[in-house]
Amino acid sequence: MEFNSETKNINIVEKLIDDLSAQYSLHNDIYGKLLLAVVEGVNNAIVHGNKLDKEKLVVVEYLLDDTRVEFTIKDEGTGFDYTEVPDPTKPENLEKTHGRGIFLMHHLADEIEFENEGSIVKMTFNID
Repeated sequence: MEFNSETKNINIVEKLIDDLSAQYSLHNDIYGKLLLAVVEGVNNAIVHGNKLDKEKLVVVEYLLDDTRVEFTIKDEGTGFDYTEVPDPTKPENLEKTHGRGIFLMHHLADEIEFENEGSIVKMTFNID
C-alpha cells in the first residue's frame, strides 16, 4: 500500500494490522508489537523521512507466513544515520524527544534492518 505523507493516513496502517490480526488469528502480544512498531515506523517515515510533504509517498509492504510477519516501510526522504540515534534511556537523553521510536522498534521487532541510508526499514516479528 502507498499513501501521501499525512499523519491522518496512519489510520490506514492501523486498520491493516487490525485486519491481519483478525484474519490470521495473531496472538494479542504479536498484535500489540506490530501495532506499536509499525505505526511508529510509518510515523517516522511521514514526519522525519518525508518531512510532512504531502507530495511524497510512504510505501508499506508486508509478508506473512506460518512463522513470521515482515513489514517494510519506505519513504522518499534522504535517510538518516541510524547508528547515531541516541539511547533514550540514558539520563542525558531522557528529556529529548528524538530516538524513542527507533528504540521501541528495536525492542518490539525480532529483527530490524535499515536500508537505503535509513529511508527503508524492515521489521520482522516471529509468530510461531
